Order: sequence, then C-alpha cells, then structure tokens
Amino acid sequence: MIYHITGTSNWAEAQASGLYSAPSLETEGFIHCSSIDQILPVANSMFRSERNLLVLCIDESKLGAQVLWEAPIHPNPSATDDVLFPHVYGPVEVAAVKWVADLAEGDSGFALPAELQN
Repeated sequence: MIYHITGTSNWAEAQASGLYSAPSLETEGFIHCSSIDQILPVANSMFRSERNLLVLCIDESKLGAQVLWEAPIHPNPSATDDVLFPHVYGPVEVAAVKWVADLAEGDSGFALPAELQN
C-alpha cells in the first residue's frame, strides 16, 4: 500500500469521475505519495494549516500508472539522503483506493488514523 493525503472535496470529485488527480500531476508530472511511516511527517510539515483531510490507501498493484520510489522533490535538509517516496506518474483509479481514512489533528499535530495503527 501507498498513501496520499488529500482534501475531502478532491476525493468527492474523484469518486464522481472515477479518477483521482492532484495538482502536482500537472505541475510536477506525478502525484506525491508516502509509505505508512511517512504519512505523519508529511502531514505535519506540508498540511498543518489545512482541515478536512483524508488519507487515501492505494493498492499500487491496481494502478494503471507507473509508480517510482524516488528522492523527495522538496527535500528536507534534516532528512537522510536515502529516504524515497512513491510517486505516481498518472491519475489514480478510484478502484485502486482500497479505503479512505480521516486525518485528524491531535494536540501536537496530526494523528495517524485508527485504521492505520498497529
């Protein structure tokens, strides 16, 4: 599984059309995704001021688009050089999204949805 953070309205649009696309697909050529361990660091560094967020849990084997694990396009100077992120080079079929979880903000930042906790 790979994971993508998005807003509720973006997901509603995808459900209506059958395909999910993020603005980064047009501007950068791919959709940014994360491993399960990367969800919270990404959420807390990139989405702190946003509300109504969801985590899309994507079965990458069900995608028609290529997935490449690559260095971050906006690297964090404090991160190690060997951290790779999944980038989806095309739209995500709604059928490839196995489930969707709310991304709630806790006292010290976002909290991992209960569905994703061990």
